[in-house]
Amino acid sequence: MEVISKKLFNKPERKIKIMQFGEGNFLRAFVEWILQDLNDKGAIDAGVAVVQPMPMGRVADLAAQDGLYTLRLEGIDNGKKVKKSQVINVIGDCVNPFTDYEKYLKYGESEDLQVIISNTTEAGIAVDPTDTDFTVCPKSYPGKLLALLKRRYDHFKGDMKKGLAIVPCELIDNNGDELYRCLTELAEINKMDKAFIKWMQTANHFTSTLVDRIVPGYPRNEIEDIQKETGYIDNNVVKGEIFHLWVLKKEPFVQKVLPADSTGLNVIFADDIKPYKQRKVKILNGSHTAMVPVAYLCGIDTVGEAVNDPVIGKFVRDFVFDEVNPTIKLPQDQMTAFANSVIERYQNPFIRHELMSIALNSTTKFKTRLLPTLLDYVQIKGKLPQHLLFSLAAIIEFHKGKRGNEAIALKDDPAYLEKWAKLWAEFDGDYKKLVNKVLAWKEAWDMDMNTIHPEICDTVAKYLSAMEAKGMCAAVECFVSGCKGTCK
Repeated sequence: MEVISKKLFNKPERKIKIMQFGEGNFLRAFVEWILQDLNDKGAIDAGVAVVQPMPMGRVADLAAQDGLYTLRLEGIDNGKKVKKSQVINVIGDCVNPFTDYEKYLKYGESEDLQVIISNTTEAGIAVDPTDTDFTVCPKSYPGKLLALLKRRYDHFKGDMKKGLAIVPCELIDNNGDELYRCLTELAEINKMDKAFIKWMQTANHFTSTLVDRIVPGYPRNEIEDIQKETGYIDNNVVKGEIFHLWVLKKEPFVQKVLPADSTGLNVIFADDIKPYKQRKVKILNGSHTAMVPVAYLCGIDTVGEAVNDPVIGKFVRDFVFDEVNPTIKLPQDQMTAFANSVIERYQNPFIRHELMSIALNSTTKFKTRLLPTLLDYVQIKGKLPQHLLFSLAAIIEFHKGKRGNEAIALKDDPAYLEKWAKLWAEFDGDYKKLVNKVLAWKEAWDMDMNTIHPEICDTVAKYLSAMEAKGMCAAVECFVSGCKGTCK
């Protein structure tokens, strides 16, 4: 069996118009898949130069396969199980700037280059003040990009028409604005020419984005079956779900050179990406966080099992549709469609998503994923979201650290775990007193949650007492049946 290469598959020769920082699973299963679709449908004619952002990476592995690799998309699409493979052929060059820095910089002189795309992890867009020697490859992503832009500025003598579309995909708020800020700060640290800094800021076109697709990565346990099915060896197979969403803030130049919304994919250019970010965090991430302690303490271990359970599944759906959707300022038909797609993704039979992996750092996750919904719901509705508060009670119960006779492997900030242990160690049977202390924990929530609504402490204490008295399974079953956790 041969390794995938140009010998086995036709690979079109395309001019390199896009430079991509990052060669990891997500970009290959998401952005390059979108670029493949744009090329295949004639919306663009552009090859990609993939740049390895860290000393260790896979550009050599990709180059050994002539930039070709297989994408496996698996999941539920319109209620049907889908499993399909596709060869991605958009990579035209693989660049390791740590071993060939000049080759990397030479792309700054390219007449063809139009777009920079990146996903260098959330920590990638940050200023490294020690990135001051540009005669060698800078350590940080902003340093590398700054070096490339300086080469471009010098080569084209500050031509304002030679700016690039800069499209970060890192999972931080306002990633385009943040990258712009980091580049400016690093240029100033290096005392670069003010004319260059102005060119960098005004000739180039930064846009913020939101990305969404679950990408499990290399299907190690299935690779032998995949090779038998495809008939070739591929050391860079990447697996992703069917669902995809890319929201980009509108920017005319970016839309011109990267018309990613033109081929019918789930790509949106929006005036404001904030509502879409809220939608993802509140519905997808928020329902994960609300689900975990309830389902796990019922003896369930995965997301799929949880949403397919008649009781837990109803709890999750009612939480999303009744308490989250009303807090997001998007048309309700869009909210309903997105919420349904989230539930469908949770039911993906090809992905085993462990609840305990989502439980990591659950204290902070409550603050970032559920507290905003709680505050917004109370402001809009003037009453408390009962499913969310039931989940908060379950989070308190979860941090008692026991599932039946089994110890829970809690993973969180050590200071938070110490505080949870202290709260339960001081528990004297008064649930209201315990809940009051939890709600007043300003170090965790950045506020005293007792002030949100006069009934919040009593409500959470009632649910926690029911969980302790009856067990989670009986408590949640009673809750979803309509008695709100008070039945005997």
